[in-house]
Amino acid sequence: MAGLTQANAMTRIGEEIVVTDWLTITQDMVDGFAGATLDPDWMHIDVERSRTESPFGDTIVQGFLVSSLVIYFSHENGVLPHDAAYGLNYGIDRARYLAPVVTSSRVRDRITLTSCEDRGEGRLLMKTHHVIELEGSEKPAAVVDWLALTYPKLDY
Repeated sequence: MAGLTQANAMTRIGEEIVVTDWLTITQDMVDGFAGATLDPDWMHIDVERSRTESPFGDTIVQGFLVSSLVIYFSHENGVLPHDAAYGLNYGIDRARYLAPVVTSSRVRDRITLTSCEDRGEGRLLMKTHHVIELEGSEKPAAVVDWLALTYPKLDY
């Protein structure tokens, strides 16, 4: 999102700002997420059982892991204004999981800036629309509308 600043963000509403590189979701990522969220469901972490009992033939990635990647993709691709001091996760307006993601699949994010609201004191509430594409699938893995509240750098 070259050139996005706190001042010009409003003029970029409606633009697709980046299509990210592909990311492979590994079993280690899935296991780590299961541990962090206290969700040790066998369909995510038991590789052998999933290969024999799951209709997907392998473990599947947690939906919340897929949607949480919007933050990773946003950081990796400079989606927040480059002159912001930082951005806070303000929440998700909407998330839908449209296709199961088998572990070791590759996903990427197609990000569009959909709204930007002046919150005063140099703060912006930005909403980005994320289509998490699943390699080899006509359906995306997920569609997420994410909010971030950015703060200006302070002059000392």
